[in-house]
Amino acid sequence: MPPGFEQAVLALIGDIPPGCVCTYGTLAAMAGYPRHARHVGKLLSGLPEGCGAPWHRVLGAGGRVSRPGSHHADLQKLLLENEGVALSDNGRVSLKRYGWPTEYFFK
Repeated sequence: MPPGFEQAVLALIGDIPPGCVCTYGTLAAMAGYPRHARHVGKLLSGLPEGCGAPWHRVLGAGGRVSRPGSHHADLQKLLLENEGVALSDNGRVSLKRYGWPTEYFFK
């Protein structure tokens, strides 16, 4: 990825308000790299612990928590619930209710 990709994505992640979520694909498009959702996922998976980036606010397509059943997914669910985000039993979040920015989810 070009050098600006990482900085653009991390800046956008920092803008996601508590209690809101965004998808990998939406972040990629907002950063100027449409169709690069997997690159966003790879970037986030490589973040060091304690980096401060609210990675837990980023979900897969359709509002799905990635890697269900893993420690990572359990932690993500816990962090989202602590911010007031409701998850279904199968780990989905309503993007209409919690999606950010709203113009991407209320077309």
